[in-house]
Amino acid sequence: MAPARTAQLLLTACLLTAVGACGVDAQEGTAALGGATGPAKGAAAQQARDLQFGAEHRFANGIMISVSAPQSFQPGPAAYPRSSRAASFGVEITNGGADFYRLSGLSVVATIDGKPTKQIVDATQGLGGITDAGKDLQQGRSAQLTLAFAVPERPTKLTLQVRPSAAESAVVTYCGAA
Repeated sequence: MAPARTAQLLLTACLLTAVGACGVDAQEGTAALGGATGPAKGAAAQQARDLQFGAEHRFANGIMISVSAPQSFQPGPAAYPRSSRAASFGVEITNGGADFYRLSGLSVVATIDGKPTKQIVDATQGLGGITDAGKDLQQGRSAQLTLAFAVPERPTKLTLQVRPSAAESAVVTYCGAA
């Protein structure tokens, strides 16, 4: 087998392993979405909240979050912080609760190999963070935003921890390859 082909197969195997490690088995997945009875404990509780990109999660307060799969791109020269590569995510927030929801409460933290990575702001590509941070999301309404984070040149396992409010203990973790 040619060395380039071997390297490509190894890279593919690593990516599949990273994506597979973020999976949720059927029983734990239903617990995370309210389909199972009884509370989950310890590590099982955290794993039950791990979702693959694209999945929707409903928090106890009625806020529903969905995070799209990452899209790799090259930030422009005016982007901050400087990064040779970034991953962007579409985030949809739906207020299924009884009260309004302030978008500024949304907390999204990205990590690579357990270490935080910085959010990219790139106005030339429409990436300004939560642009309607002061906006109240009325009951039954949805909002879409795009967030981006710096990632290394090589494909890597990326996780996003999402909370409806930084002060809340409720968190859902999305993970996959970026």
